[in-house]
Amino acid sequence: MAEYSFEKLDVWKKVKNFTNEIYKVTAQFPSSEKLGPVSKLRRASISVSSNIAERTSKVSGADQGRFYNTAHSSAVKVLKQQIMSPELEFIDEKFSC
Repeated sequence: MAEYSFEKLDVWKKVKNFTNEIYKVTAQFPSSEKLGPVSKLRRASISVSSNIAERTSKVSGADQGRFYNTAHSSAVKVLKQQIMSPELEFIDEKFSC
């Protein structure tokens, strides 16, 4: 099977593993939170890896930078949810991706 250029990036590999962990952890959240933090965490973590991957298809530096910027913004969204989740008792405070 062919390997795409983004699959060779260490950062993409790490984010892919991070997203897998987010899915595992959020599966333990209360079912009442599926449309709130669970959805936000999952979408934002997928957005990080998607934007890193999409960046590799862009030629101009401006386009590449825009996708990295979007990936960073999505990572900040994940961080915000990760900070709030122990306070809301969704996850153990020791959890860290």
